[in-house]
Amino acid sequence: MDRSTAAGRIRELTDLINEHNHNYYVLDNPKISDAEYDSLLRELAALEEANPDLAAPDSPTQRVGGTPAGGFSTVQHLAPMLSLSNAFNEADLRDFDRRVRRGLGGGQDVEYIVELKIDGLAVSLLYEDGLLVRGATRGDGEVGEDISQNLKTVRSIPLRLHRSVPLLEVRGEAFMPKKEFARLNEEREEAGQQTFANPRNAAAGSLRQLDPRVTASRALDAFLYGIGRVEGMSVSSHMDGLEELKRLGFKVNPHIKSFLGIDGVVDYCREWTDKRHNLPFEIDGMVVKVNNLGQQAELGATSKSPRWAIAYKFPAEEAETVVRDIFVRVGRTGVLTPTALLEPVKVAGSTISSATLHNDDIIRDKDIKIGDHVVIHKAGDVIPEIIRVLSDKRSGSERPFEMPVQCPACGTLVQRVDGEVAVRCPNDRCPGREREGIIHFVSRDAMDIEGLGPSVITALIESGLVRDAADLYYLRFDDLLRLERMGQKSSENLVGAIAESRSASLAQLIFALGIRLVGQRAGKVLAAHYGSMGRLQEATVEELMEIPEIGPKMAESLVTYFSDPYSRELLDRLKNAGVNMVQELPEAGARPLEGKQFVLTGALDRYTRKEAQEIIEKLGGRVSSGVSKKTDYVVAGLDPGSKLDKAQALGVPIISEDEFEELLG
Repeated sequence: MDRSTAAGRIRELTDLINEHNHNYYVLDNPKISDAEYDSLLRELAALEEANPDLAAPDSPTQRVGGTPAGGFSTVQHLAPMLSLSNAFNEADLRDFDRRVRRGLGGGQDVEYIVELKIDGLAVSLLYEDGLLVRGATRGDGEVGEDISQNLKTVRSIPLRLHRSVPLLEVRGEAFMPKKEFARLNEEREEAGQQTFANPRNAAAGSLRQLDPRVTASRALDAFLYGIGRVEGMSVSSHMDGLEELKRLGFKVNPHIKSFLGIDGVVDYCREWTDKRHNLPFEIDGMVVKVNNLGQQAELGATSKSPRWAIAYKFPAEEAETVVRDIFVRVGRTGVLTPTALLEPVKVAGSTISSATLHNDDIIRDKDIKIGDHVVIHKAGDVIPEIIRVLSDKRSGSERPFEMPVQCPACGTLVQRVDGEVAVRCPNDRCPGREREGIIHFVSRDAMDIEGLGPSVITALIESGLVRDAADLYYLRFDDLLRLERMGQKSSENLVGAIAESRSASLAQLIFALGIRLVGQRAGKVLAAHYGSMGRLQEATVEELMEIPEIGPKMAESLVTYFSDPYSRELLDRLKNAGVNMVQELPEAGARPLEGKQFVLTGALDRYTRKEAQEIIEKLGGRVSSGVSKKTDYVVAGLDPGSKLDKAQALGVPIISEDEFEELLG
């Protein structure tokens, strides 16, 4: 390809991929499959490698992370990033309203905008002529740290605006979704690393990495909520500014409402105090702002905070309970994890009876003893955590915990690797590790074998019928009947579920193997790239690192796993048992739902929720958890929830299960 043709194709691919990024990460409405997207990205990367001087500043290849930085330089914000004063109850909100109305002379109506207060890291983005030139932390409000390369890896942040604006400085919040927070902490715990306390710390730690590739490996997101400085564009209200940001390509949180007067504001804040637990990200309050920019200017600001805005902070959800015991669990990678057995107590909408203590360093730092009265909460509304000990309630009967020197599952002397906080069992054939590995293998997001719970797996291991995951596919009906509490019907169902799992996708199988650092997303990426287990097994570290989203540690982990004779034997036995080892690609023209977005609500007769989602995705569609104007269809089953009401309010088509099957053809 000559230079002129290459330049044109690079620009074409850059525009096309940026558009698909916006559709997927901002609008939640993808137009092409993951495999098609990856193909475009690989083509662009190859062209840029051959012609490095032709790479555009807004190239999507910027998002995978460049070379590590030596440190962060400081930058001056064009407009100060002031902090907000806080309100903790209804009285504080009404006091704020009185101050606002008094500051405006008492004769003006005041419209308030109420937004969710995302619990993440405040960032500032600077665009010149529509191109992202700098991203920074809030810092002290006047000066922040330049984390441009890291923020470029956040795919919901546009590298180029949808139209050119001479200068635009916008403010927002970068955050880590709850699901990614739980995944990352599990991965760090298995790797012997310190876990993050909450999603906010995880987001901050991810964005302040000197190596942007680490940031790129974590599924960060961002909502933009305000304009700091702008040239070439004018707005008259805060809400107008948010609408303009959406038109420019930014992701703006959809749960924003306006109210004339403070009464509606109070009700909305009270409403979200309970509803916040249903969100896929963490919020710690609400932000209330005067909408009219003229009124904002009239009210002004103190040296620290604007007088036209306030943050309503949710009350902390904590509970007191007692540590009844501390037991140690052996994970599939050998990490010994102490877990507190608690007196059951309700926190954030669910009953908690245990909490992971992660490692013995945390137990010592928090001075946790068996028998202690403790205060717990749910980190990120997800993970139960002991936050402090009520030492004044000690009676003297409490007992200290000591990490065992031998693995509780196999008796092998445990090890603590330099630089790691975790204690490990080094025995690859440890029955505790093998049991956890099989539990992971059959889990819903892996091979999804219904009826194979931990108790059945334990019985199979203790009876000598199962040693590893491959043994599951050689079980016979008579073998299962011999197990305690396994009758004819349950044995038949389990045999059928195991047989059905043979056709699971290659991505599911890769994830099910439990390879260190390889999660669901990596399984999908690897399956799409290699197309077969055989090709993946032969990949080198260098080849793997050429794939976006696969870093050096994951690449080394994959090569180590596949070079182990035990792993190769396991895969051979799985293959001989008929387990799918190739990527299933849809036939040409067999994607009738391409680009369509679905929401499922209520119970379907002929499909489980997971089955319906897999069918939709295989045929080119996408399933979203929430209804929006971008939703194409809501499939309503028996006893649909509030999603049906929202669909009716938005005018989104609602279809029955029969109509859904007609769409499938």
